[in-house]
Amino acid sequence: MKTVIQIVVLLVFFILTSCSHSSEKEEVVSSFVLSDAMMQRTKFDTARIEDIKNELKLFGKVTPDNSKVSEIFPVVGGNVIEVNVELGDYVEKGKVLAVIKSGEVAELDRERKDAQNDLLVAEKNLQIAKDLYESKLNSERDVITAQKEVERGQSELKRINEVFSIYGLTSESNYYVKAPISGFIVEKKITHDMQLRSDRSENIFSIAQIDEVWVMANVNETDISKIKLGYDAEIRTLSYADRIFHGKVDRTFNLLDPETKTMKVRITIANQDYALKPEMSASVLLKYSEGKQMLAVPASAVIFDKSKNYVMVFKNRHDIETREVTVYRQSADRAYIQEGLQPGEIVIARNQLLIYDALND
Repeated sequence: MKTVIQIVVLLVFFILTSCSHSSEKEEVVSSFVLSDAMMQRTKFDTARIEDIKNELKLFGKVTPDNSKVSEIFPVVGGNVIEVNVELGDYVEKGKVLAVIKSGEVAELDRERKDAQNDLLVAEKNLQIAKDLYESKLNSERDVITAQKEVERGQSELKRINEVFSIYGLTSESNYYVKAPISGFIVEKKITHDMQLRSDRSENIFSIAQIDEVWVMANVNETDISKIKLGYDAEIRTLSYADRIFHGKVDRTFNLLDPETKTMKVRITIANQDYALKPEMSASVLLKYSEGKQMLAVPASAVIFDKSKNYVMVFKNRHDIETREVTVYRQSADRAYIQEGLQPGEIVIARNQLLIYDALND
């Protein structure tokens, strides 16, 4: 009998202790207050009606603007005796990229000298014809014929000089390959001692200006209807994981790749610091409006727990409510709330997990 009484007393003690702890916990929770230090580290935001923004993720690569790319072809054949640049080098307009020893240049130089000599002879013959005409020893026709020979010689010399000027030839047998624009060497298909054929159809250098570049992105067939010109784009690359580049969709190529079944879109990006380089892989995030509005809060304010979504509604530092909400869509930075929140209510967008745990554990 005594043993039974002791057991009953112990049970009552444990029950009272449990109730006491529960009461203490409720009191702690009910008396939760944001400290001054916590207030400074906590970020607040106001729920407001906004256009619903959607996102589309694409993949592509960086390419130069093809209107700012210059391909350089050899205008003569010969032996390459100098190559002064490498891939990736920046060159100024007029810089000598390579030197080609060419028999064709020597032949053109000989033709120019012959044309110069022929013109001198024609000019002397004209003067003689004029002198004879004045002495009544020949006719006016002879003067006219001599004048035409001078004009023919001048025309031929002008033609050859223009060839020298266009291709930057000198009186030597060397052909100097010069940069037609300032930019970066993005292609190089020439080496020292290489023999170039005069009928070569392949370029030997390409120079690109990359202060503005393109990102050519692939759009899956199922997403083509979502694409429109002017969409804002955020570009990320493997080389700059923490940096976002901004551009806009400025062209769609209305053809599908027969193998990948994707359509190309072009995004133009300013690249003043040359951070983006041709052939870089890029991930593209397009942002566009759905054409309707809904209540929105920062995506960071939404807490997902036990298969439900919550936000912490801040009224004052003594009154913070855990509110269940229905999320219509959530993007990288915004969450659109369908139910559970009213415009103008303040939510906690940073350190909300700490406060959630303190109020609900």
